[in-house]
Amino acid sequence: MQHTVDGQPLSVRLQNVQNRIRTAEILYGRIAGSVQLLAISKTVPVPLIREIAAYGQRRFGESYVQEALPKITDLHDLRLEWHFVGPLQSNKTRAVANHFDWVHSVSTAKVARRLHEQRPAGLPPLNICLQVNISHEASKSGADAADLLALAQLVTGLEHLKLRGLMAIPEPDADPIGQRERFRAVHDLYQMLQAAGFALDTLSMGMSGDLEAAIAEGSTLVRIGTALFGERS
Repeated sequence: MQHTVDGQPLSVRLQNVQNRIRTAEILYGRIAGSVQLLAISKTVPVPLIREIAAYGQRRFGESYVQEALPKITDLHDLRLEWHFVGPLQSNKTRAVANHFDWVHSVSTAKVARRLHEQRPAGLPPLNICLQVNISHEASKSGADAADLLALAQLVTGLEHLKLRGLMAIPEPDADPIGQRERFRAVHDLYQMLQAAGFALDTLSMGMSGDLEAAIAEGSTLVRIGTALFGERS
């Protein structure tokens, strides 16, 4: 069964997002295919995820553990890649360590250690992005820029985790120039960690309203929900 969102087939919405990514890669001199799409599927029912997976989308992001676990179980046959992108409380780390492939929202040593201790030995290391609070918003999760180096050193020393990069959710800004300034600040921190010897390859930034600005400033993975699945209720 083919689903529509706001009157558009899901396949068309996916193609439109892919076209935006490819166009931005060309416009900003990025290597073709260097920016990956993470479909944010929180609140999205299993049939829509299964359909968009049939069109080739393999990476999905969830923010709520209790909502995500049944989806992961129901879609196990598809061998999808699951990313946890929401704020992570320490009492939820075991479920995330057991069922997800990536965590984008690590911002404290306590959460990092718990994910390491609770990751089953039979699974590959859990891929980790450190979340940085680039806009210094009290309402947002994320480590301070000054704490990133120590946190990166800690994660690198935990054998059941693999440090991949940084994630940020800058404060909303309708101005593309302002968007780029904030993303550039994240990219500068990413390059700082690379210069310090960390083998990073993932810069998780950019959403439906600002993916072009994020790609212009070096994003390697954009997290898209609304442009694919419509506004959340």
